[in-house]
Amino acid sequence: MSILPAVALNVTVSGVVTDSLSHEPVPFATIMLKGTDRGVLTDDSGNYSVTTALPFDSVLVSAIGYATKSVAVRPNGSQLKLDIAIHPSGVQLGEVIARPKRVHYSKKNNPAVEFMERIRHTQDLNDPRRHDNYNYDKYERITLAINNYQAGDSGKQSGLGKHFAFLREYVDTSEVSGKPILNIALREKLSSVHYRKDPESEKEYVTGLRSSGFDDVLDKQSVQTFYEDVMREVDVYDNDITIFQTRFVSPLSRIAPDFYKFYLTDTINVDSTSCVELTFVPRNPSSLGFTGRFYVPLGDTTMFIKRIILRAPHDINLNFIDGLVISQDYVKAPDGSRLKIKDDMMMEASLIPGTPGIYGHRHTVYDSHDFNPAANPDLFKRGADQIFAPGAEGHDEEFWTDNRKAEIGKGANAIEQMMTRLRSVPLFYWGEKTVRLVTSGYVPTGKPSYFDLGPMTTMISYNAIEGLRLRLGGMTTANLSNRWFARGYVARGFKDHKWKYSGELEYSFRDKEYHSREFPVHSIRATQLYDIDRLGQLSMMHNVDNVFLSFRRMPDRQETYHRVSKLEYIMETENHFSLEARVQQERQYSTEFMTFVNGHGESFRHYTMNSFRLLLRYAPGEKFYQMKTGRMPINMDAPIFTLSHTFAPKGFMGNPFALNVTEASIFKRIWLSAFGCIDFTVKGGHVWSRSPYPNLLIPGANLSYIIQSDLFSCLNPMEFINDSYAQWDLTYWANGALLNNIPLLKKLKLREAVTFKGVWGHLSDRNKPSLNPELYAFPAIAHTQEMTDLPYMEIGAGLDNIFRILRVDYTWRLTYRDNPEACKSGLRFTFHFSF
Repeated sequence: MSILPAVALNVTVSGVVTDSLSHEPVPFATIMLKGTDRGVLTDDSGNYSVTTALPFDSVLVSAIGYATKSVAVRPNGSQLKLDIAIHPSGVQLGEVIARPKRVHYSKKNNPAVEFMERIRHTQDLNDPRRHDNYNYDKYERITLAINNYQAGDSGKQSGLGKHFAFLREYVDTSEVSGKPILNIALREKLSSVHYRKDPESEKEYVTGLRSSGFDDVLDKQSVQTFYEDVMREVDVYDNDITIFQTRFVSPLSRIAPDFYKFYLTDTINVDSTSCVELTFVPRNPSSLGFTGRFYVPLGDTTMFIKRIILRAPHDINLNFIDGLVISQDYVKAPDGSRLKIKDDMMMEASLIPGTPGIYGHRHTVYDSHDFNPAANPDLFKRGADQIFAPGAEGHDEEFWTDNRKAEIGKGANAIEQMMTRLRSVPLFYWGEKTVRLVTSGYVPTGKPSYFDLGPMTTMISYNAIEGLRLRLGGMTTANLSNRWFARGYVARGFKDHKWKYSGELEYSFRDKEYHSREFPVHSIRATQLYDIDRLGQLSMMHNVDNVFLSFRRMPDRQETYHRVSKLEYIMETENHFSLEARVQQERQYSTEFMTFVNGHGESFRHYTMNSFRLLLRYAPGEKFYQMKTGRMPINMDAPIFTLSHTFAPKGFMGNPFALNVTEASIFKRIWLSAFGCIDFTVKGGHVWSRSPYPNLLIPGANLSYIIQSDLFSCLNPMEFINDSYAQWDLTYWANGALLNNIPLLKKLKLREAVTFKGVWGHLSDRNKPSLNPELYAFPAIAHTQEMTDLPYMEIGAGLDNIFRILRVDYTWRLTYRDNPEACKSGLRFTFHFSF
């Protein structure tokens, strides 16, 4: 390891580029610091600013219609003010002549726009996937580092620097900015990619996977999926480019001429090939687009792009990202196919302004391209898109030294050693444990841990029936058995003075790394439970015991106690199809507020239903972060289809009623390119039998002030009870489509969110207690109303991205506003992380 002798000084060069004759500013001129790869484009007013720690001796300026100018400089200090005047001069670019006079930009009769259109229309001529088969090898390295790391930063203000002085030994230099960086996470992957045209399929076979660093506290597979989704490879030929879980408009999109300004700016050599430089900038720098350049060899009629450079504009409405550069290099195969040989994504980010930022780099190298059938055609029979070879995660350093396709810095390659030394410092050791607790919700009880306590967020909560509720739970881990698992909890309410519990025993047909919920699940699970059942308030998004849901707009007395015994068979496949079959006995107990009184005046303390249930779910391409109690979507791009049926014959094992209910749902995110996206959910269901009210279809009500997307914000529990329903939920995320165009507001980077949701329902005569005295009457406290032909509807409008983490909505009830105790409107909020 080498100690940095001195920290390189950052130099910022800034100024204005003007026309030497008219003295008007020159927009979108290219500024390069000679001797570095640092460069920017001037803005609409000719202003520029570029920072580097690399040595340079001159500033190079070029623009269409002007002679290229080089200005020698001698930096002295961290700031250099340099205004540059360039002289107009006709420049010939292939068949295009750029005239020196400045004119108002127009896409009509614009040779640069025509040049872009030719690239777009000829994309199929050099697409390697026009072949029946396409294979290549791939090496990918993702590194995260503390950006602009100063050797004295460790504990500088807290007096703890002496404990972390050894970190100086692991400092590297950024290949992008020249700044000193301290690598904190490394992921390397070695794989081969195989494409088949008919039937179309693409599989990645991973032969090596290695990770080390701070993110070891997180689920490894989930973190790998997250990295690959957030920093995914870019294809500029797509209409939209997805990175950072955000859709950018591609400069080759169908709407590109209306979204971007295009300029033919220069001819330069790229790897000894003379290329036309096509420059593009978004018309609105706050919108989700790129500034950048395409380099196309002169005279190439196939419009083959040899190099691509994309940058995020400074004013873009994108959270946490301070800078982003994407660079791709291609070579031309003998048959004209464009073969990618290198793909770099570099980003600089900061979670909190003023704190040390994060530097991220995805470096990908491709080779061994061929168009032969895959050597192992059985790969295409697998459901997963990414398949891991046996032992892919167990290779030693010698394997990586022999197979790594790109050099690696000493600091990045020594992260494991650095982490070992860091964990010997008590402050870091306990800090890492705190992060692990926050991210997982569980506390290990040993090393290795055979039993984890948690989840911590459910330990304390409050509701009207129980009052203050305390809960303690936990689960066994694969360190005890990688096939047999148990989990459960006990809870106590200080108002009802009742003990509640849940116990679960599960056998997995697959070996697990740590816990039973790891994807894919294939298991048999037995559960015994006694607890509160919140009628018409159950959310699939949140745990009902979450402490943040304890603050409610009205008392939630629509609750019963229930005792459940169930046996489940669960099977998930690699292609995200799942099947759940369940046999269940559920006994519902009445409460002071939720009574079971039939039309004859008879009161029942409880009733029991023995049922069978089948649930089918399909979510092709779904990506999620695996947690110990559930899963959190990494993106919402995958459609989700569900279909379920529950059947309980009357008289079966003493069933006092029948239950025969079918439900289905569809979720889909629809992207609107530059105009954001729409999340669209449709649900429906029907009860075919005569059943008691707790088993009918009750629209979900959200009594908390936290936004819960699958519940209605202004609906009360059991306000409507149906045996047929159709429900919809539309949420439009505009991503600043309107606010980005308002001069002062756009600096706040706010984003618009609009929701419109509703439900139409019907209660047939066979399930009306007034017409069927054997059924239980609806409790008076619920103020249950019969729904007419008019659906229940509510609409919400809100601001998202407040302080980059807060969303605030104001929601209005549109129909049934005169119902008893109706909530007519109100504020709702939520905290969430998004780019």
